[in-house]
Amino acid sequence: MHTALDPYAAALLARAKEAAYPPFEALTPAQCRKAYAASWDVMQSPGGEVASVRDIQIQAEASLMLRIYRGAQTQDTDDLPCMVFLHGGGWVIGNLESHDRMCRQLANIAGICVVSVDYRLAPEHPYPAALQDTAAALQWVVAHADELHIDPHAVGVGGDSAGGNLAAVLALMSRDGDLPKLCFQALLYPVTDLTCRFPSYARVTSDLPLTSSTMRYFIDHYIPSGIDKSEWRISPLNASSFAGVAPALVLTVAHDPLCDEGIAYAHRLDQAGVRVAALHYNDQMHGLLSQGRLIPMANTVAHQVFSLVGHALHQSLKIHSQETT
Repeated sequence: MHTALDPYAAALLARAKEAAYPPFEALTPAQCRKAYAASWDVMQSPGGEVASVRDIQIQAEASLMLRIYRGAQTQDTDDLPCMVFLHGGGWVIGNLESHDRMCRQLANIAGICVVSVDYRLAPEHPYPAALQDTAAALQWVVAHADELHIDPHAVGVGGDSAGGNLAAVLALMSRDGDLPKLCFQALLYPVTDLTCRFPSYARVTSDLPLTSSTMRYFIDHYIPSGIDKSEWRISPLNASSFAGVAPALVLTVAHDPLCDEGIAYAHRLDQAGVRVAALHYNDQMHGLLSQGRLIPMANTVAHQVFSLVGHALHQSLKIHSQETT
């Protein structure tokens, strides 16, 4: 790395090294989930009180749980913009609880409805289970817009890491007419190419929470043998065209094996004429938005990112309202 880590991030890593925590790839998926859950209270900033939060179960390929948040100071009868949020965790770990604080922050800062999706995890449910679940959740949300008090013309998708991968694929499917129309996509240090071909995989190999070997561990659990990892529903960076896809925000951090593919994704969106805000922090590491208790900059970045999301979604709501009056 040419740039040093944020001193708070470096201190966090020093504490982890002293504690001798094993890397995820040294654990079974069940052990990974337990270790990940143990970090939430220590690492994450409080999400804050929202106007309302409730869980609802829907039936798709499998029974899915959704958690629906409405931002503080919104009214139950307001038709809010909505973001369908897909949690990270390498398609192997993570759930509604792991990203509850982040979704509360997003709902409150953006002033929107957030629908978090508890999609099925690998290796018990490998590809394409997560994609099927998240696509079904998006379809359900739009179909039940009246019940949810959201505006179906101001719906976006977003996610961090593996969730960003799923969000990017859903945005491409939406562009192609296979899913409801989206107005925005928020891709937070996303996985966009599962072939591991970018130079940041060679740079980030040790001493960080997510390394190239950790990513390969997750990918091997997610993608069954014999499946082409370069196919665009797995590696959305390989889509033949990005023209007409929803406007995007792409967040990348330098100390991350996913850095270069995220930057490449933002570049391809830009080259296709898609409106894109590309945010890059060269002194931060993967998982930044879940590290706010220990890294103050995480809270600043969260406010910036979620404010941009809110602006984009509310702008879509306003434009549609003007077009129909």
